Amino acid sequence: MSDYKAVIGLEVHAELDTASKIYCGCTTAFGGEENTHVCPVCLGLPGALPLLNEKVVEFCIKAGLALNCKINNYSRQDRKHYFYPDLPKSFQTSQLDLPICYDGYLDIEVNGQTKRIGITRIHIEEDAGKLIHGLTGTRVDYNRGATGLIEIVSEPDLSSPEEVYAYMETLRQVLLYTGVSNCKMEEGSLRCDVNVSIHKEGEPFGVRTEMKNINSLSAAKAATAYEIKRQKQVLEEGGSLFQATLRWDDAKGINYVMRVKEHADEYYYFPEPDIMPIVISPEKVEAIRATLPELPKARQQRYKEQYGLSDYDANILTVSKALSDLFDQAVAECQGPAKACANFIMGDITRLLNEEALQPEEVPFGGKELAELANLASQGAISSSAASKVVEMLFQPEFAGKGPKAIVEEQNLGQVSDQGAIKAMCQQVIDANPKIVEDYRGGKKQAISALVGQVMKASKGKANPAMANQLLEELLGS
Repeated sequence: MSDYKAVIGLEVHAELDTASKIYCGCTTAFGGEENTHVCPVCLGLPGALPLLNEKVVEFCIKAGLALNCKINNYSRQDRKHYFYPDLPKSFQTSQLDLPICYDGYLDIEVNGQTKRIGITRIHIEEDAGKLIHGLTGTRVDYNRGATGLIEIVSEPDLSSPEEVYAYMETLRQVLLYTGVSNCKMEEGSLRCDVNVSIHKEGEPFGVRTEMKNINSLSAAKAATAYEIKRQKQVLEEGGSLFQATLRWDDAKGINYVMRVKEHADEYYYFPEPDIMPIVISPEKVEAIRATLPELPKARQQRYKEQYGLSDYDANILTVSKALSDLFDQAVAECQGPAKACANFIMGDITRLLNEEALQPEEVPFGGKELAELANLASQGAISSSAASKVVEMLFQPEFAGKGPKAIVEEQNLGQVSDQGAIKAMCQQVIDANPKIVEDYRGGKKQAISALVGQVMKASKGKANPAMANQLLEELLGS
């Protein structure tokens, strides 16, 4: 079974983070009572005419430039005909042969190796509504209908579940950095269709299946792995594969056939007569290019070169643009090493975000406060445990508006670096722990860490641990 190779392509749908829908002024806000974010245009009522949202086009161009695409100066929209209850017009306004963006690529990293994945096209289209299945029937909510989407179609350059995960993760990162989509997969803002086939080296590609609307990175990876394994098993047992659309059941960890496709879908596309062609000037493209932020890969490289951070640290810091921005703001004001700011972000701040179920954008303080905290810790004014307490307090509403220095003074968290006071505590700890002292003097040098811990306990975490360690060694040596 190991001689089969997988060929995988992804179609990723990203809802654009515009205030209004693609052809009307209805809000794109998530949620709301069913069918309240609608109007005659997005409901497809007779006589209602669409008007293209210019921001949708700009966001598509921005995403395309960030993904190294070429931009079509002349583009248009087309009607894609199919019937489904969540599509009130019985056609979807999309793009066929003249997408806005084409011929791009995205570099991903898997197991330390970089691989370039081609991007065939990026086009704009409208989203469908949402079907709500219940015991007594199925309802349809059109609130999401006609929200602006971009569809990002990759070349079939992926060959493993790990590459699928890396591609989705890297793509999500780029979209978040550019601000074109909030990429909230739990709200359906980012989802993908996974196309999989297998074949033996030197043979033609096999029969392709498609898994629709996968809405998490882990599900995309698991679904791909399952489908590769399923196709191999069918062929090894002498069976035949057939072209089909599949649904992935994440709870059960299996997929099943939704419909069989004997031939390619025929959607009877034709140009959308109610929307003028999209003409994009070179000057417009360059103006949008000028708004692109520093993207993750470039930022990672800068962190390594400018601050001497490791690959691991640079990668972790750039996963979220919000945390990466926080790091940049802090380093600009920090008097100590950049690594001190990085450690707080990767440690206490990330831990508290996870514990409080907060997004990186919801860190309740800025770079100035983080720099102040890093300075206090680097200068030995507070211990590492006290610094962690300060971060926790900065997350609490009652400390809103207060900086780390003010909190340290108010809560009496300052580190004791008075040599005489710490020496007295060290002597008390030595006198109270003869067994540990005996172990240390008997050659178990690591036993000193237990004594340092006792000093820290006696000082309620305020003693300078490095000084305590040094004084203990001096006292035990004498």
